[in-house]
Amino acid sequence: MSRFDLSGAPADLDALRAALQHPGSGGFCTFEGWVRDSNEGRQVDGLDYEAYDDLARAEGDLIIAEAIARYGVADARCVHRTGQLKVGDLAVWVGVAAAHRDEAFRACRYIIDEIKHRLPIWKKEHYLDGDTAWVACTHVHREHEHEHVHHDRIGPPFTPDYSRQTRLKEVGEAGQARLAAAKVLVIGAGGLGCPVLSYLAGAGVGTLGVVDGDRLDASNLHRQTMYDARDVGELKAELAAKRIAALNPTVAVQTWTEPLHAGNITEVFAEFDLVVECTDDMASRYLSNDAAILTGAPLILASVYQYEGQLQVVSAKPGAPCLRCLWPDEPAPGVAGSCVESGVLGPVPGVLGAMQAAEALKILLDLPRQADDVLLLYNLLDHTSQRLPIDVASGCARHGGCVEVAACAMASAQDGADISLSFVHLAAALSAGFILVDVRDPDEIAADPLDAPSRRIPASQAASRAAELDGNPVLLICASGRRSDHAARLLREQGLSNVHSLAGGLNALERRSAAVAAGST
Repeated sequence: MSRFDLSGAPADLDALRAALQHPGSGGFCTFEGWVRDSNEGRQVDGLDYEAYDDLARAEGDLIIAEAIARYGVADARCVHRTGQLKVGDLAVWVGVAAAHRDEAFRACRYIIDEIKHRLPIWKKEHYLDGDTAWVACTHVHREHEHEHVHHDRIGPPFTPDYSRQTRLKEVGEAGQARLAAAKVLVIGAGGLGCPVLSYLAGAGVGTLGVVDGDRLDASNLHRQTMYDARDVGELKAELAAKRIAALNPTVAVQTWTEPLHAGNITEVFAEFDLVVECTDDMASRYLSNDAAILTGAPLILASVYQYEGQLQVVSAKPGAPCLRCLWPDEPAPGVAGSCVESGVLGPVPGVLGAMQAAEALKILLDLPRQADDVLLLYNLLDHTSQRLPIDVASGCARHGGCVEVAACAMASAQDGADISLSFVHLAAALSAGFILVDVRDPDEIAADPLDAPSRRIPASQAASRAAELDGNPVLLICASGRRSDHAARLLREQGLSNVHSLAGGLNALERRSAAVAAGST
């Protein structure tokens, strides 16, 4: 008989109390944990609880069995809610029946403490300001430890052991304290982002920000080793937050499940000590470069192509080069092949991501590192590497300097902030008066045609066929939104102000999300 339960519905308290009635019990103790409207000074709007179901149930039953044996109580029960909870909802219920009240009190307290720090359950807090954060519920918060030390335990709350790291004379306790106070933003939780997040969390970086709007696909798993097959269809940012909480519960995690854009990126960058860009999206890299230059936040860039990788650090210091010093203009989508288009051997982004993590730690700890005016190229087939110098004088310096170039690029991006529009269904775009234009290649359209009337103009021909699109509002559509966004910007440069791009492309439509979710069940 199971004495511990996870429930997506409110607990039946009458039934739970009835199950604990025993003629030999003179003491009955209960604990009820409710969702409150604030936590650590922040106003809370609600919570989400997620758990590894089978493991949580097995461990919960074990905890209750331990309490019964340890304190000699007649019986005990516990229910922990999962799913979405509102302020005021009951989240945890514990009940203990015993011959005497003292045993009931002690057993109840034991169950509460052990449930809190041993069960694989995660809590996502929703704040009134619109922000969210995952919080590990598998440990006792340090500020409350003094209340619990006099109780019997199977083991102490988890405390990270950084001894192997602090033995380095360049790190030590002072360096570890610097890491604990640091805040690092990681853009992309995929092949590069997984090792970056894992190593920074393991190293004890105090706050990690995770930006990723993608859902996990089965094709990601050979290189994105933070996840497993059960996670397919889930948002990577939220999955990464849970993995970080499991790896190091002392790390605070902030998540963004929408890409950063020109309207908010500098504000977000200003909150962090440095940024690690881990996407395969050239537009994201250039936007991150400009935001880093304008905010002074160091930026660590990496990219992967099949068996090779590149690494560049943009220190954002006066006189140091940036991404635009090397490549002034963002290439059109498709020019630089992505993993989807070109393929990739799983360990390649793993190696480059580990190198990004190492650079981040070196910056945070002020360790020796290579000069910033170098692009590192690494080939994993023959393990050769090259360091290509970046000539600052022939880069942005010819156009007023990195700050001036970044400011102009950011202003242009903000002027085009209304280019990308979000729709749940294509029918909604048609109802709003848009003409749909599919800019994918013919083979893509044949394999997955739109379920709505549309014109077909490949992205590579959009600029030359601008006259066909003048007049009515136009919504350009591709698979991910990258090609359509680029084509829309080119058309606007030709004076077509009423041209837009479907944000996130077809992958962001509800029909695609539903299909992904269905495939993960």
